Amino acid sequence: MDNLLINRRRVSVGLGAVLASALLVRPGLADTVLDASEFGLVAGSQADQTVALQAALDAAAQQGKSLALPAGEFHVREVRLPGAMRISGVPGASYLIGSGDAPIARVGAVSNLMLEGIAFVGNLGGGEETGLLVLDGSYGISIRNCHFKGQATGIAAFGAMATIEACLFAEMGDAAIHSLDSNGLQIRGNRISVCGNAGVRIWRSASGLDGSIVTGNQISSIDWVGGGNGQNGNGVNVFQADGVIVSDNVFADCSFTAVRVNAGRNTQVRGNTCLNSGEVAIFSEFGFSGSIIADNIIDGAATGIDITNLDSGGYLASCTGNIVRNIFPRSAVNPDTRPVGIYAEADTVVANNVIENVPGVGIAAGYGPFVRNVLVTDNVLTGTDIGIGVTVVNDPQRGAVRVSGNLIAAPRHHPIAGMEWESVVSTDLSRDAGNYPGVTVTDNTVS
Repeated sequence: MDNLLINRRRVSVGLGAVLASALLVRPGLADTVLDASEFGLVAGSQADQTVALQAALDAAAQQGKSLALPAGEFHVREVRLPGAMRISGVPGASYLIGSGDAPIARVGAVSNLMLEGIAFVGNLGGGEETGLLVLDGSYGISIRNCHFKGQATGIAAFGAMATIEACLFAEMGDAAIHSLDSNGLQIRGNRISVCGNAGVRIWRSASGLDGSIVTGNQISSIDWVGGGNGQNGNGVNVFQADGVIVSDNVFADCSFTAVRVNAGRNTQVRGNTCLNSGEVAIFSEFGFSGSIIADNIIDGAATGIDITNLDSGGYLASCTGNIVRNIFPRSAVNPDTRPVGIYAEADTVVANNVIENVPGVGIAAGYGPFVRNVLVTDNVLTGTDIGIGVTVVNDPQRGAVRVSGNLIAAPRHHPIAGMEWESVVSTDLSRDAGNYPGVTVTDNTVS
């Protein structure tokens, strides 16, 4: 970043030119902006400049003005950001550098704050609560065109309401954005890459309405350095958060899952592109209910879509209009993951999907005794080992399954099979369905 440092004289001249230009359009604008360099900030100094920056922020807040940061690097720690103001930097040139293990900046219970064009850089260590920028009970916060980089979480939001847009998160030690008990974050149009454990986490300490919307982001290269069996390595992870929408994002190279919904109610996962997921591309698991999974493209995963955990209260989903292709024979991170295009267990419609190239089961309805009210209809499957697999385990818990109107092209082994766990016990369930109560197979086409 040394090449980005600009001396104070050049910054003052540049800032003056910008303000002078703006005065032609908005008279009096110069009186509404303070220059933070007037409070003793020295670009490139290795000294801690928290006191100088805090004085600039407090003065701007007291005078009802915005604050302009000059270009350069400024070492600070736990600066308190006031509300009802705009703080802007020189895009790509104003760096706040973390000093010590504290957050660079913290926003408390204030409102109407806009941050724009500022880079937050620091190696703080720690987990999801150690954010370069912390929002704590804040509301009406807008963070735009900012950069985040370092061994930490980029933004840690607790009980917050904020819009985070057009930001760059790169080489984060933990997650780009971690939200706990927030109130409808808007996370849109960001670029997130090379994160240690997660792209975006939308979590709640207890199940409840969250309402966050994660849309239009590019999320790639998400690792799982924290280990585990799915809590890390996800592009977007929704936990106990209801009413969340994850839409129109592009995911690539997530170690586990592009979108993982754990115990979320009334969630929508739609219109996403999910490339090269190490485990399940889209997961709706454990005590979820009311999941819509629609119009996504999945290319490369160990399982495409998994709608599961009836035994833990997971039920009620609509899985429609997805393209699932090029499923891996195995998962490099979870050996328990089976090569399946779409898997569903309880009170779920699987309809109008297109599935191609699965070295296993294209669509699986249940496993062992875990199936109830699954409708598999009007899907197109090609290049699968088994087109559709239906669990037929003789167990009083097993519920109804209906398979109808599907087109199954060139299955390598069986078009529609009856399964007992991993074993095929009926190679032609169209013929044998009458032997299994609650199973209906009708009007499918095999070519």
